[in-house]
Amino acid sequence: MKNIRTLLIFFFINLCTISAVWAGGNHLLPLPQKYVPLHTYFSLDKVSLSTPVLQQEWEDLVSEMGGTIAAKASCSIEVKLLTSLPEVPLNQDEAYKLEVTKRHITVEAVTERGVYMAMQTLRQLSEKKNKKTLIQGCEILDWPAFRIRGFMQDVGRSYLSFEELKREIATLSRFKINTFHWHLTENQAWRLESKIFPMLNDSSNMTRMAGKYYTLKEARELADFCKKHQVLLIPEIDMPGHSAAFIRTFRHDMQSPEGMRILKLLMDEICETFDVPYIHIGTDEVKFTNPDFVPEMVAHIRAKGKKVISWNPGWHYKPGEIDMMQLWSYRGKAQEGTPAIDSRFHYLNHFDTFGDIIGLYNSRIYNADMGSDDLAGVIMGIWNDRLVDKEWNMILENNFYPNMLAIAERSWRGGGSEYFDKQGTILPTDEKSEIFLNFEDFERRMLWYKEHQFKGYPFAYVKQTNVKWNITDAFPNDGDLSKVFPPEKELSDSYTYEGNRYEVRPAIGAGIYLRHVWGKIIPTFYKDPQENHTAYAYTYVYSPKAQDVGLWAEFQNYGRSENDLPPLQGKWDYKGSRIWLNDQEILPPVWTATHRVKNSEIALGNENCVARPPIPVHLNKGWNKVLLKLPVGRFKMDEVRLVKWMFTTVFITPDGEKAVEGLIYSPEKTK
Repeated sequence: MKNIRTLLIFFFINLCTISAVWAGGNHLLPLPQKYVPLHTYFSLDKVSLSTPVLQQEWEDLVSEMGGTIAAKASCSIEVKLLTSLPEVPLNQDEAYKLEVTKRHITVEAVTERGVYMAMQTLRQLSEKKNKKTLIQGCEILDWPAFRIRGFMQDVGRSYLSFEELKREIATLSRFKINTFHWHLTENQAWRLESKIFPMLNDSSNMTRMAGKYYTLKEARELADFCKKHQVLLIPEIDMPGHSAAFIRTFRHDMQSPEGMRILKLLMDEICETFDVPYIHIGTDEVKFTNPDFVPEMVAHIRAKGKKVISWNPGWHYKPGEIDMMQLWSYRGKAQEGTPAIDSRFHYLNHFDTFGDIIGLYNSRIYNADMGSDDLAGVIMGIWNDRLVDKEWNMILENNFYPNMLAIAERSWRGGGSEYFDKQGTILPTDEKSEIFLNFEDFERRMLWYKEHQFKGYPFAYVKQTNVKWNITDAFPNDGDLSKVFPPEKELSDSYTYEGNRYEVRPAIGAGIYLRHVWGKIIPTFYKDPQENHTAYAYTYVYSPKAQDVGLWAEFQNYGRSENDLPPLQGKWDYKGSRIWLNDQEILPPVWTATHRVKNSEIALGNENCVARPPIPVHLNKGWNKVLLKLPVGRFKMDEVRLVKWMFTTVFITPDGEKAVEGLIYSPEKTK
């Protein structure tokens, strides 16, 4: 009965928040659980400050927002630490109450973490007007639905600079992301310095980005940096699999007696270095040859005062043998008595720019509305198994910041629809539906931050909720990808072909999956996509003037963990995709990668549309016709491991920064 009451409170507060935020039109992200606008402003000039915690942080925040602190002032900021917040159903340590009136700001929380979360909300409520900082008046009661809300960077494979990691942690903490999972070791390299075994970091023992690693001093600094931003740091030392770098160095398998002796000494050094509660030990994708390895390593690390996290599927633990598990595959299952982190279908290295963010934003974490003792939350993973040699592109092509803002809101707010189920990656065409309106509002707020906070950052997303298509039923092509069907000759609302009727249905979005990279697990435009078929998509784009613009177009988003071959010159992909603008065919760019033998150490080139300059095209004044031909053969091919039957098409400014203003995308030409 208590759980039912909690759920009812949760859903009621969510409903109140949605209507309140729409009415206010602010850009809070994530949305608070409960928000009531007061239609007044607090003018931040001279303020008195009273706080039992985070004194320096408050002083820095007031200064950053343009105010000064005075002993006596007509406006005040007061922080109160309470023993509890009775209205909050869960995760009280990060919960807060915030009241902003004309002359007073009051923050109430149970811990300094809750105070920190309130400070991030205050940042988002502030705006500059006439050189003054104004903070929107409101009453907020807020808490996270899930206690783990994080991201993982696999630096074992692809090193990221120390400054970049700090930038990501600091930036995302402003959106209440509270966990950084640092995957430090892999087959390619052991990226954490060892004083006792310095040969681990020798270039000769690294097969990618040789010589790049983090010093123990940097590791300690990053742990302190995370604490300052109320972020949990989870270092991962992958064992006993993903350990070729270890074997190259010591000539011993981790599961051997000598390997275990070395690894225990390394873990002593690591546990002493990191002032953090958890150490992640991997245990996935490996054949266990020593049944004592995992229990012995867990016991050793626990004896050092650390809790242990492990991947699932991985080693089979009995209840109590592990402190937390992280689910990485659709086969991963939460286990009663052991808190679970959901990372299934949360691998950004597989995601495209526009389609997957819709599914991510709408999904429920482990099909639950909120966390529990057994469900801790979610971590987004980036696994650049393939070389992506430019740090900028590692962030850009994984659509890192837009996706993280989507999961920041979902993991804080909770709720969502069934996990990538029913709607999947497709927006509903009912623009008044709750799912559409929620995503449209999120997109509006996210793009506000792109303009105001992410300038100079790799952030490729542009508005897509106004991009509308007609898509045909798929015609059987019998394996002939060049076969011509009626839409190439004339566009219509429906077609008759070889005695069968083919309908046309609407779709919305700049990126549409006809079949997802994970097959039928993820719903897409076609409920039951079949091999050897050809689809067509078309739209009319109204331009208020004749203008030269840019075009993002792609028909196979290249995952950052596959060693797929680049397209052949003059071809968009291996499926025979084509695109016409005003009946003039648009040819693909010149591909920078030309190799014909698969190799994960040959970096991605300009295969993905966001990683290259936009294709220059001309829009006529008035209506412009866009037609896409979308054939597919077999869903498995030699050149590309994970076939994505999809398309991305959207007009952007020539510099690639924004969507072209004033365009109207319509499946039908209107006057």
